[in-house]
Amino acid sequence: MASVARAVLGKLAGLALTLFLASLLVFFSRFLVPGDPLAFLLRGRKPSPEAVALVTEQYGLNLPPWQQYLHWMGGMLTGDFGRSMQYRQDVSEVLLDRLPVTLGLVIMAGLLITVFGLAAGILAALKRGTWVDRTVVVTLTAFGAIPSFVAAIAFIALFAVQLGWFPSFGSGEGFADTLRHLVLPSAALALVYVVLIGKVTRSSMVEQLDREHVEVATSRGLKRASVVRRHVFRNALGPILTVSGMLVAGLLVSSSIVESAFGLSGVGSLLVQSVDRLDFPVVQALVLLVVTVFVVLNAIVDLIQPLIDPRLAAGAGAR
Repeated sequence: MASVARAVLGKLAGLALTLFLASLLVFFSRFLVPGDPLAFLLRGRKPSPEAVALVTEQYGLNLPPWQQYLHWMGGMLTGDFGRSMQYRQDVSEVLLDRLPVTLGLVIMAGLLITVFGLAAGILAALKRGTWVDRTVVVTLTAFGAIPSFVAAIAFIALFAVQLGWFPSFGSGEGFADTLRHLVLPSAALALVYVVLIGKVTRSSMVEQLDREHVEVATSRGLKRASVVRRHVFRNALGPILTVSGMLVAGLLVSSSIVESAFGLSGVGSLLVQSVDRLDFPVVQALVLLVVTVFVVLNAIVDLIQPLIDPRLAAGAGAR
């Protein structure tokens, strides 16, 4: 029990340190970006010195960088992400308006990745060496070479323009209409990651199928489905979970391309617009959000892996 507590505390300490270093990098990197946020705020106007001083003070641009960082971090910890320069409202309000679309997109894409990625990997592993295995591997390899924006264009041309099955633009209104609008974007977003999960699943399961304990379980007369479920798939989950933890952050970043292609008002398209317009408060909040999601999910994966594979917990205890 003590070893488990030490492991959890170690993970939490590493998590806190990683987020602190990431916050430093995210905040101070804006001083390396060409362009003056004050010039964007004034939009080419020639205001009075008093107006310039007022805007500078309102956004904290008159403070030294280290004071700006402390003020920014204090706000982050209390849910105050600053004020958007392009929307003239709190960043938290801007994010909350856009977040539901991106969450729906990521969740639907995650479901597609889980279902089709795992199914393809499991099928290929159980049929390894056959034409089924070769077909799955070749298909995954071919799909893996298709970028998200190319998949988006192809899906729009085929399923929206030619067949008319799904809409190609906008987020829709109401739950059912929103789901219908998210089908093509989520499929385009999930395609590359289905390939990754499928290949990792196949590789991990093939490795487990060659283990001695699987042969012993099979020789004892256990049903193949039971052997696969209890001795193969469960032990193969470690690498799959590790990759899955990294995929969520990748989905958040890749969503910007898909949202722009399908005209979705989500967080991804907001990030692109904010970078283009030098809206530093929004960019900093979004980048730190993605980093936080990535680090937290990977910490959770590291903590639950010993629950899935007791051998990892035993190894940690032995040390």
